[in-house]
Amino acid sequence: MVGIGDAVASGVVDSLARPGGNITGSTDSVPELMAKLLELVKEIMPRARRVAVLANPASFQRGISPTVKAMESTAGSLKVELKRFEARGPSEFESALSSIAKSRVDAVVVSSDVVFNHHLAALADLAAKKRLPSAGIKAFAEAGGLIGYGLNFPEMSRRAAYFVDRTLKGVKPADLPIQQPTKFEPIINMKTAKALGLTIPQSLLVRADEIIQ
Repeated sequence: MVGIGDAVASGVVDSLARPGGNITGSTDSVPELMAKLLELVKEIMPRARRVAVLANPASFQRGISPTVKAMESTAGSLKVELKRFEARGPSEFESALSSIAKSRVDAVVVSSDVVFNHHLAALADLAAKKRLPSAGIKAFAEAGGLIGYGLNFPEMSRRAAYFVDRTLKGVKPADLPIQQPTKFEPIINMKTAKALGLTIPQSLLVRADEIIQ
C-alpha cells in the first residue's frame, strides 16, 4: 500500500511496527502535519491568538483523534485558542466560512479530508473573500490558499519499490514496518499574502519549497 491514510485506525493493520497479516507499505497519516500548519500561521502572524479549524465531522468519526491531540498540544505551546467549525461538503462551505469570519479569528486551518481535498479552490476562494489567512495541505496553497504544507507523494510512491523488493526476497509483509513520510514541503502563495496585506518572514521564504507569485 502507498499513502493509505491511518491504516491502524481503519483496522487494515495491527500496528505500524508490526503490521501483521499480508499488508505493508507506507502511510500518509501524520498527526503532526496539521499541527505544523499552526506553527506556520504563528510564524507569519506572531500576534495570532485565535485560529479556526475547519473539519468534516465524518472524518473525526473515522478516528483522527491523534491529529486533534497534536493540534491541541501545539496550540497550547503557541498560546493559541483553537475554534472548531464543521462542514460536510460544498453546500456547507459558505455558511462555515461565514461563521468563521464572524467569530473574529486570526486565521483558518483547513484540515486534510477527502471531501475538502476535492474542493480546495472553492475553500481558498471563500477564505480570500472573507479576508481570512488560510492554511492547508500543499495543494491548498496551489489552489489559492496562503499556506500549504504537505508530503512529497512522488517520493513516497518510489519508496514502494523497497517493499516490493523485500517481499520478493522472502521477507513477510507482516514483519516489514509501515513507514511514515519524512519529507514535507511548505508552500507560500505570495499573491494571496499581498492581497491580505501580510508580510512573509524571510526565514520562512528561504525554507519554502515553492513560492507562488
